[in-house]
Amino acid sequence: MKQFFLTMLGVFAGLVAFFIILPVAALLFFAAAAGASKPTTPAHTVLELDLREGLTDQVPTNPFAAFGGSGLSVVGVVDTLAQAEKDSNVKVLLIRAPEGGMNPAAADELRQAIARFRASGKTVIAHSQGFMPVGAVVSSYMVAAGADQLWMQNTASFQATGLSTDSVFLGRAFQKYGVKPEFEQRYEYKNAVNEYTQSDFTPAHREAMTAWMTSIYDSALAQIARDRKTTPEALKAVIEAGPYSADQALSLKLVDKIGQVEEAEKAAKDKAGKDAKIVSFGDYAALQGARTGSGKSAIAIVGGEGAIMTGRGGVSPFGSGSDIRSDDTAKAIYQAIEDKDVKAIVFRVSSPGGSPEASEQILAAVRAAKAAGKPVVVSMGAYAASGGYWISSEANWIVAQPTTLTGSIGVFGGKFVLADALGRFGVDMRGLSVGGDYSDAFSPSHGFDQGQRAAFAASMDRTYEEFVARVSTGRKLPVERVREIAKGRVWTGAQAKGLGLVDELGGLTEAVAKARRLANIPSSESVRFKRYPTPQSPWEALATAFGASGEAAQVLVKVGRVMGDPAAEAMLQQVQTERLRSRGAVVMADQPGL
Repeated sequence: MKQFFLTMLGVFAGLVAFFIILPVAALLFFAAAAGASKPTTPAHTVLELDLREGLTDQVPTNPFAAFGGSGLSVVGVVDTLAQAEKDSNVKVLLIRAPEGGMNPAAADELRQAIARFRASGKTVIAHSQGFMPVGAVVSSYMVAAGADQLWMQNTASFQATGLSTDSVFLGRAFQKYGVKPEFEQRYEYKNAVNEYTQSDFTPAHREAMTAWMTSIYDSALAQIARDRKTTPEALKAVIEAGPYSADQALSLKLVDKIGQVEEAEKAAKDKAGKDAKIVSFGDYAALQGARTGSGKSAIAIVGGEGAIMTGRGGVSPFGSGSDIRSDDTAKAIYQAIEDKDVKAIVFRVSSPGGSPEASEQILAAVRAAKAAGKPVVVSMGAYAASGGYWISSEANWIVAQPTTLTGSIGVFGGKFVLADALGRFGVDMRGLSVGGDYSDAFSPSHGFDQGQRAAFAASMDRTYEEFVARVSTGRKLPVERVREIAKGRVWTGAQAKGLGLVDELGGLTEAVAKARRLANIPSSESVRFKRYPTPQSPWEALATAFGASGEAAQVLVKVGRVMGDPAAEAMLQQVQTERLRSRGAVVMADQPGL
């Protein structure tokens, strides 16, 4: 038996080493090697941007986020393309288009960055293995249609014929199984509650969703029509008559060429020049690093992506998820306030909402920045709704994509009563409480009594009125006007601009330009970019994950010191130099040591 346990322990240790320790060690090894030399890209580079594995909105602060996805972000792609525009070695951008839908606001921002890349005199080629009727596929087509050439595989089909979404309603199921949802919502358009209480769309729910879906669809059609040199009306008639085979799509001028991706790659390399090489976007971005700019004045870029919660965030070593922690985000803004070189703050927000208390803590930091004479410009990503709009509402200027989902000025809350549901399985739930009547208001063993319901409803009313007041103050709108356009309704950026909830349509580039103007930085003067929160190093992330006082953290620190040893660095530099040269890269001459 002892031998059995020793054998199992050995197997377990081997699995840990193979799946965790070795990948981490390899990543750290090559990260250190990459930092040890200063390579440039091959002289004739085709930059390949593969959008099929999805994007986050912002560059994660977790250095191991790539383990959980593509490792690419909208902000990172925009930043890297801005650098590629000025890199004389980069000749062509090759895009691998996703088959399903992508986030509409992300698609808008990518299309704008691609258009700027083309305007610099460089070529963009896109390849598609089909457009399937999944999600916002019309947005995926919009990105691909912005290329100089759009290729489609011969066996693929063009099924981007519109925009659809599905909602799951649990009302009948909860009723059948004895689960009683007890919620308050402010007001009828705050439809997240409907999924628990209804079996179909309410009239308000249907109205709001149809409106923002139509806005997204119309916006995509307008952009595609511009790039394909037709009219939105003609394009709409053609695509809605689909689906089509690749040959049919070609004859209708929805695509430009038919061929395998290898043929598109060859065309891109031929365009790039003799001995052209394909470089993955992630590799190129890693070599370039974040755009830092230059100059005395700086603009802070503060990032916030995910649900808004109180407290501080931790780092999961291999997770790609993110959230907005109020302590961390507020601290980042205060750090930007205290930095004398920072003249303005661009606050990138991509959030569906969250805690009102956490949102207010972050908004207080935004107010502090304005009071310190540092204008704040919000750049909205995929969405900035509910709490995401709360933290944006009092900025000096708000920039959103036409398809950003924003607004949702409202609040909801409540609980599920589970006693009857559990009782059907022979499980009895009983509660005990001491103190006031409200002490067990959120117990799942019983519903709200009359006093509890009244008190809870009053708290919902207070939060809603506080939200309305902040929007009224920040947007300089009469309170009654805010109440008219609030009620929990979601708007697209294009709709929100017409209502006065957004100032400008665009992305991070437009937000930075506005921040410069508000800070009175001359257009002739260069600026630096400072990013908050500061990304963690691999050693810091792993130490945080395992506990700073743990033995594992101490070992990691020692490994980090070894990586910093001059002899180790010299070895890593030589390895990386030879590796890059073997791929055709031009590497700077070795520098003499001291």
